[in-house]
Amino acid sequence: MAFRPIRRFGDPVLRMAAEPVTVFDQRLRSIVADLLDTVDAPGHAGVAAPQIGVGVRAFSYRVDGEIGYVVNPEVVELSDEVQDDVEACLSLPGLGFETRRAQHAVVRGVNADNEPVTVSGSGLMARCLQHETDHLDGMVYIQRLDPERRREAYRQVREQSWFWQ
Repeated sequence: MAFRPIRRFGDPVLRMAAEPVTVFDQRLRSIVADLLDTVDAPGHAGVAAPQIGVGVRAFSYRVDGEIGYVVNPEVVELSDEVQDDVEACLSLPGLGFETRRAQHAVVRGVNADNEPVTVSGSGLMARCLQHETDHLDGMVYIQRLDPERRREAYRQVREQSWFWQ
């Protein structure tokens, strides 16, 4: 359908929990198509519906050559083993902060036809699944940082030319 512009940190849609999808119709298929077109751009690993201004529980991903989407995703499994790595977000362009995530994650949801879907992965895929599901809960990854690093992240956000535009 269309590549959609990414909403930036500070946009209220990124702070609100997305609504579960209850109607599986052409509107949903259009949203999914836009999510897939948007995630297919270079440098995009995942895009949640709120990031394109749509407050529904759906996200797309493109990690290690695998592209797909999940509607009404729920994280159903996280490993005890963790990874600490720099995380970034399309809604916070130009910034990245070390963020702890589970090394392995499993997400269950449905596709646009309301058929069950399970996506699992380790490393970057696990990070993506957790990051995009957080977006659907109204959380941006810098909110997961410890208080000192979170203050520094917010300071850096305020210094960005795109902030408050």
